[in-house]
Amino acid sequence: MMEHNYQLFLALLRTAMTGEPFEPVPSAQEWSELFKIAGQQSVMGVCYTAFSHLSKDQMPPMELLVKWMAEAETIRGLNKLLNQESARLTQLFSEQGRKTAILKGQANARLYPDKLSRQVGDIDIWVEGGKKGVVALLMELGLVTELGSTSVDGKPTASYHHVHLRPTKDHIIVEVHFRPSSGNFNPFTNRRLQRWLEQEIGSSCQPVDEGFNVPSVRFALMMQLSHVQRHFLVGGIGLRHVCDYYWLLKNSTEEDRREVASHLSSFGLRYTASALMWVLHEVLHLDEDLMLCPPDSYRGEWMLREIMAGGNFGHHAEREKHGTLRRVMEGRSRHLKLMRFDFWEEFWVEVNFCKAVITSLPTRIRYRTLSLRDIPR
Repeated sequence: MMEHNYQLFLALLRTAMTGEPFEPVPSAQEWSELFKIAGQQSVMGVCYTAFSHLSKDQMPPMELLVKWMAEAETIRGLNKLLNQESARLTQLFSEQGRKTAILKGQANARLYPDKLSRQVGDIDIWVEGGKKGVVALLMELGLVTELGSTSVDGKPTASYHHVHLRPTKDHIIVEVHFRPSSGNFNPFTNRRLQRWLEQEIGSSCQPVDEGFNVPSVRFALMMQLSHVQRHFLVGGIGLRHVCDYYWLLKNSTEEDRREVASHLSSFGLRYTASALMWVLHEVLHLDEDLMLCPPDSYRGEWMLREIMAGGNFGHHAEREKHGTLRRVMEGRSRHLKLMRFDFWEEFWVEVNFCKAVITSLPTRIRYRTLSLRDIPR
């Protein structure tokens, strides 16, 4: 049974997302816990919109309300800033004759009733041209001085699907994607998934009022489902991912959902989709008519437990508080348990882990560490 504060928080989130009445009258201590959970789940701004539905006696203490308001206003300002930067980058690449699309974050934010309430992250922008062409263009424009996004042992390399630009003067992090998604760990399902995503994004980008382009909803449903799967398996996801997917489904057509559903098994996303549908119904009371597939309570309860315990991307999970050795051991134990969630995807997670352990051995010996995250960047 989920503890009381989490149940209270989910009721507040439902009010913010759906307008469902909020009946409890939380105590000052409970409001303090709700504020903490909202921060861990990266839904502070979204939850703040619920206050317009609350009666006077249901509101948080004035000191906390002011603090929450300040957080929400900061989020609104950051959304405006990231929208402006997304529009600027779109124009920059358009002048070079390249198609672009903003992925996830700012593209999702515009689907919310309050378009400035979603807590921001970085900017993900897809640019056509493939890895070689996009990297060459970025270097020509002076947006990167080195090839890469991850510097280990002084040897920067581009990741599988994107390159990081240098942070802007406003400290905005931008990932330029030459592939639309990081995809699956299973190379067989990933090959089919990437082919479909490439075809869909290449033909579906449309301009929006914010000044940038977005891909089709069906693309976003598929791409972000694979994004949820990948992050859930390797670390965790938060309620911000759940809220994003809720608005994608609410803005989808029956044809969109039918098309995505028809590929779930061949793209290796069936188990994650069925778990996420259960979470969406449990947390936000999503209508069954909007679901991609029947919900799976076994996997869904598993996913929700991890969401509430770990927070956004699993950063607040208990295992993250331990030292390197214990963290690594608990991480491997978690992955073994996740074999019951999706055997083949987790099998390939372990294959990739073994490869990384072997290839990173000289670097880890040099820095005398078990974990690459402990290497100074």
